[in-house]
Amino acid sequence: MAQVVIRDTFKRYGSVQVLHDINIDIEDGEFIVLVGPSGCGKSTLLRMVAGLESITSGTVEIGGRVVNDLEPKERDIAMVFQSYALYPHMTVEQNMGFALKLAGLPKAEIDGRVGRAAAILGLDTLLQRQPRQLSGGQRQRVAMGRAIVRNPQVFLFDEPLSNLDAKLRVQMRAEIKELHQRLKTTTIYVTHDQVEAMTMADRIVVMKDGVIEQMGAPLDLYDDPRTTFVAGFIGSPSMNFIKGKTTPKGFETEDGSVLPLPAGHGDVALYGLRPEHITIDTKGVPAQVVVVEPMGSETQVLFRLGEQTIIGLFKDRLAAKAGDILHLSPLLDRVTLFDSNGQRV
Repeated sequence: MAQVVIRDTFKRYGSVQVLHDINIDIEDGEFIVLVGPSGCGKSTLLRMVAGLESITSGTVEIGGRVVNDLEPKERDIAMVFQSYALYPHMTVEQNMGFALKLAGLPKAEIDGRVGRAAAILGLDTLLQRQPRQLSGGQRQRVAMGRAIVRNPQVFLFDEPLSNLDAKLRVQMRAEIKELHQRLKTTTIYVTHDQVEAMTMADRIVVMKDGVIEQMGAPLDLYDDPRTTFVAGFIGSPSMNFIKGKTTPKGFETEDGSVLPLPAGHGDVALYGLRPEHITIDTKGVPAQVVVVEPMGSETQVLFRLGEQTIIGLFKDRLAAKAGDILHLSPLLDRVTLFDSNGQRV
């Protein structure tokens, strides 16, 4: 286990700059998730830590040692790829122990490490199978086992669950988190899925266009986003952004409806309201029901507020149908306000 420090780091491909002044301190044993849309630079940053991409400027430290000029095999890291990257002609046991064999470890030690990793991951009965005889989830476990046996200072995961179906992703999320709690190895995990980020991370690093938008604990980002990008990216369904302006009466939307404003507000251009923070109240503003989506434990409703659409999420089973008019009110202490630049007020 080790601390990872990424300091003043830039990455350019010719004249194109893809990472801008990245600074992250990752504590020993911490589980950090890099999240953001495709092309934001998260996988490039992970590959720079791994040594698979060069660093244009800045430093990467692992365990107090600057590793900029070290080969990947000298960095004491283990990486799990999106594509599993298993050797198709080798058995599970051979795949898991191959790196140890290359390192010249005695067979008894290799067998012991592989056996322990297989027990942790539930692969005991699959050691003599080849990758083509395994399911997607089993292949991903083998890829994780190959990383575990090396006992590295840092685990790196590059979107490891994106090839799995939805049910299996949920199961594997729990298994990876449980594995981290057991091994307590410093982990950097890349994903574009904010649900993975929220459920797995000790801290989330939200990236956009090669810069860090915000960094913090999952619920801190959810409750206190600094920008509309973070507010819209973290949370499912995402936050509603209602356009309007500040008036003496409150926040006046484009259709003339007036929503209450929290005390101490500044000049507001966007009224941020998460779907679960909307209530039905006869004193609220009128909104037309567009679509009702019963989901069992909750009901999701798409409303039209003037020319804008917003989503409400309710624990009750609503009897509403398309075309109905319901009156909506916000939970005022959960409202998030933004200026015209998308910055939190």
